[in-house]
Amino acid sequence: MLRLRKSQDRGFADHGWLKSFHSFSFAGYHDPEHMGWGNLRVINEDRIAPGTGFGTHGHRDMEIISYVLSGELAHRDTLGNVKGIPPGDVQRMSAGRGVQHSEFNHAKDQTTHFLQIWIEPNVRGIEPGYEQKTFAEADKRGRLRLVASPDGAEGSVLIHADARVHAGLFDGDEQATLSLDPARKAYVHLVRGELVVNGQALRTGDAALLQNESSVSLAQGRAAEVLVFDLAD
Repeated sequence: MLRLRKSQDRGFADHGWLKSFHSFSFAGYHDPEHMGWGNLRVINEDRIAPGTGFGTHGHRDMEIISYVLSGELAHRDTLGNVKGIPPGDVQRMSAGRGVQHSEFNHAKDQTTHFLQIWIEPNVRGIEPGYEQKTFAEADKRGRLRLVASPDGAEGSVLIHADARVHAGLFDGDEQATLSLDPARKAYVHLVRGELVVNGQALRTGDAALLQNESSVSLAQGRAAEVLVFDLAD
């Protein structure tokens, strides 16, 4: 079973300094039919205006991934991390028993465009943690590169969740297939461009929710950047 979630059907919030599309219910956007998919709880596509950002705030018991598309995200947390997150980097913060952080766009003339992703952990009350790694475009070109996993396989960031996240770039004849366990769920989020997923055409911001499928096939990309999530049901 494959169900499409069109970009324009997502929730949207315009706070002036922040414009955000919500794939799932979040803050003031509530849709009982879109509370998450498997253990994937949040995908927010955020655009932070120059010189603004999220002030210090707290999280608990959540695996939080930041995936920057353009600009740079400045991160500071109570673990002592002060980092800049550029495009190509994947940042993971395990909130565990509690952590506070802030996220800012310090540029004067460039919007920071990024995805904020939350995955429910399979352990709670752990020591908070932070990890950040760079994944080169060449490693994602025409293939699905593992960028987050519960065992840190293939140099991916380690998440305390029963989930795997792959990133890929596809254009022209480039294609890839990922085997799935039909007992699990999968979620394909098209970050940008156009892509055909299991025969269904997706455009920027669209998603495909998969259940009882043995594979996901990606083809006919046009400047496509995609995230594929292998998730616990």
